[in-house]
Amino acid sequence: MPARHRPRAPGDRAAGPLLRPLPAGAGGRTMTVLRRPRTALSRHRPWPLCRQCSGVALDMGSARTRAWVAGRGMILDVPTVTFPGAGAVYPIQRGSIVDTQGTARMLDRLLGHRLPRFARPVVVVTAPVLDGLAYRTEARTAVEVLRPRTVLTVPSARAVALAAGADLTRPLLVMDIGAHLTEVVLLVDGAVFDARRTALGTGDIDDATPSAWIGEALADMTTSMLRQDGTSLTVDALGRGPLLAGGGALRPEITCRLADRLHVPLRAVPAPHTAAVRGAAKLLEAAHTHPSTTGTDPPDTHPH
Repeated sequence: MPARHRPRAPGDRAAGPLLRPLPAGAGGRTMTVLRRPRTALSRHRPWPLCRQCSGVALDMGSARTRAWVAGRGMILDVPTVTFPGAGAVYPIQRGSIVDTQGTARMLDRLLGHRLPRFARPVVVVTAPVLDGLAYRTEARTAVEVLRPRTVLTVPSARAVALAAGADLTRPLLVMDIGAHLTEVVLLVDGAVFDARRTALGTGDIDDATPSAWIGEALADMTTSMLRQDGTSLTVDALGRGPLLAGGGALRPEITCRLADRLHVPLRAVPAPHTAAVRGAAKLLEAAHTHPSTTGTDPPDTHPH
């Protein structure tokens, strides 16, 4: 008898589909859903095959916001702007979230319709190195609009290193040249050891602010790190060659001036303007299989 017409034996069914009532207020009106047990196999499937899981990697800059949604295989790239009324509002300025609610509206407009209806995504957000707790706090508040299961933050420089597949067992100098913020970060064993920043980027270039100024600023920040470092770590990282990311890594007038000043080889990450979000996506894929993000109930606190 063909299988589709064969009578099903009483015990011939998946063990344990349960009717799980959801309390009113948790995701809408009261309803009953069919939930299968979370086995080790289903937890650790890759993103495209794991229909029970969702995740988002975010890199929110003052000019552009980039997002990678698990399973979609593409990077969303939009201006960091929202329109609460008649005019445009820019909720992130030079590495600081100045309008948390505006940032939330932007994220909802960008991602709200791209996530499964009742998804509780794992979200990884890149953060400028020197903004510390303030940026992470505001970012987590804004991301709540996506109803996340867990929110993780990662320094942008580390995300860039992950995207480049860099050897993090050796000191690494990362230079991230954005639209309105430029950072120089020394990573040792993958952690931030020293950092410098300037509120200057490619979006500031005009007749009064030539592009050469950014190369000069990068060289000055690197020289300052060398002078203040009592170890050989900065020297070792510089000799290895700084890793360049951000849109400014594509500007030869910036990189040539920097190379002339430092006299070291420079290494640009492939597609440097999306390096941070791609690194966050790699971290997201690793977090997908971590026990802290695969439980059936959301954690009470967000890990750092």
